[in-house]
Amino acid sequence: MNVEKIRNIAIIAHVDHGKTTLVDGLMYQCKLFKDHEEKKELILDSNDLERERGITILSKNVSVQYKGYKINIIDTPGHADFGGEVERVLNMADGVLLLVDAFEGPMPQTRFVLSKAIELGLKPIVVINKVDKPNCRPEETQELVFDLMFSLDATEDQLNFTTIYGSSKYSWMSHNWQDGKGDYTPLLDQIIEDIPAPQYNEGTTQMKITSIDYSKYIGRIAIGKLTRGEIKEGQQVTIVKRDKTEFKSRIKELFIFDGLGRTKVQHVSCGEICAVAGIDGFEISDTIADFENPEGLPPIPIDEPTMNMLFTINDSPFYGKDGKYLTSRHLRDRLYHETEKNLALKVEDTDSADSFIVYGRGVLHLAILIETMRREKYEFQVGKPRVIIKEIEGIKHEPVEILTVDTPSETSGKVIEFTSQRKGELLSMENRDDRTRLEFEIPARGLIGYRTTLMNLTAGEAIVGSRFKEYQPWKGNIPGRINGALVALEGGQAIPYALNKLQDRGIFFVPPGTDIYEGQVIGENTRSEDLTINITKTKKLTNMRASSADDKVKIAPATIFSLEECMEYIQDDEYVEVTPKNIRMRKILLKEIDRKRNKKE
Repeated sequence: MNVEKIRNIAIIAHVDHGKTTLVDGLMYQCKLFKDHEEKKELILDSNDLERERGITILSKNVSVQYKGYKINIIDTPGHADFGGEVERVLNMADGVLLLVDAFEGPMPQTRFVLSKAIELGLKPIVVINKVDKPNCRPEETQELVFDLMFSLDATEDQLNFTTIYGSSKYSWMSHNWQDGKGDYTPLLDQIIEDIPAPQYNEGTTQMKITSIDYSKYIGRIAIGKLTRGEIKEGQQVTIVKRDKTEFKSRIKELFIFDGLGRTKVQHVSCGEICAVAGIDGFEISDTIADFENPEGLPPIPIDEPTMNMLFTINDSPFYGKDGKYLTSRHLRDRLYHETEKNLALKVEDTDSADSFIVYGRGVLHLAILIETMRREKYEFQVGKPRVIIKEIEGIKHEPVEILTVDTPSETSGKVIEFTSQRKGELLSMENRDDRTRLEFEIPARGLIGYRTTLMNLTAGEAIVGSRFKEYQPWKGNIPGRINGALVALEGGQAIPYALNKLQDRGIFFVPPGTDIYEGQVIGENTRSEDLTINITKTKKLTNMRASSADDKVKIAPATIFSLEECMEYIQDDEYVEVTPKNIRMRKILLKEIDRKRNKKE
């Protein structure tokens, strides 16, 4: 296809501002599917985890045809924990659609993804979405976007952006936010007008690998934009790696993106996004270059991880009951396989053959990996998340984040007080109708376990987001979990009679009838120390008739934690046991006598 008729565009936004809904709408508008009314669910968020959580985790490539133009669209994640994914795919784009919620305005991740696009010199089209919301403020949001771009040192050309208003939910876009009708035509026309065609560079083949896919039929597939020359099926090429080493290979098959799928082609010209099969041993950021005169492209810079966790094999008494992949070899292979396509993730072997340290961008980044692995039938244990500390000029430094909280005005005082306890410093406070937006600077340590308590304080009303700022000197101790754990004295089944008798000791995490084992964390004590209790004890029967019938047992419902809540809740002497069917918290040392001996030592 003529390079002048191609537009490569990435859609960037804060999480939950409507990116994926917009891309789905563009696909329907361009007749990729029959009828908009047939639309039952989001096409692009096809991963079960993405649908459950309502967030995009992996970037996706689709293409649509409009007025003789081919528009390659890249849907990106909005959460800063998946920033590694955003950085890679922006290298394939020639322009971006910046999507902003008309009520919320620019959020922390808006700033994060926009800064990446501006650094790469990409021209944005600003889309103010959700103008159908009550209390929305489209004009003010547009001003805030301009101020944000100015503060990020955008060029004159980037600041001269076009703004489109609309509602992805109701499938319309317009230059006037009060229209409230129509379709996506104004936006598609603007993409063709404002987004430049890919630059045509003559010369030898050059293509940076920015994404990896896998097919059980043809193996690993390299995806990227051809930035120079052309590429052909059967062509011999040189792969230039990040460290400048080279190896020879040959392209077996070549694909371009067509709608949601891929079409096999014989040859691809400069400027097109394509998928290459047949080469092996490559990684993200490598360059596919000319066979005889290879020239590598600069590698993609990757933001450093800010958090790490210990992954180890499951050695609990319930080992092997649920999972299929249990050994350290399985765990090691899976973790190292993840690093091939997850740029922001790093894995390190420890002195023990059964344990590995995994570095990531945040609790959500690591939680998604853990959740994906348990769905693949892996069984393992993880330790408490820890921030990565650096020594800079002999002084201990820790990662600091910018935290934004949108909360009902009546709870803003509680939020400020709670965040201050976590060493957060209030930077700004802005009132909007009945809500208040608070911006803090807070150590990344303070965010571990933050969200759960915040939601309790604000009755689930708060909207929270954060982004990494920089490393700063250590801020001092942050109060952690105040209450101790209730630990099972022996294994068996949780008996209602025993739970009822022990209710005054604290809250329980296991409902009646649950199988438990010695050393499992089964609840939270009302006091600060750990307490070992027996909830498998049954009522002793005698041959004496009771003077009155037993009262009905009334037990408070068990508190069930999600995976992230478990990760944030555990202490240094505890693990989260992850299996395909269960998530349990446990003490590292299961026997009480071992724990007492360890404490003395």
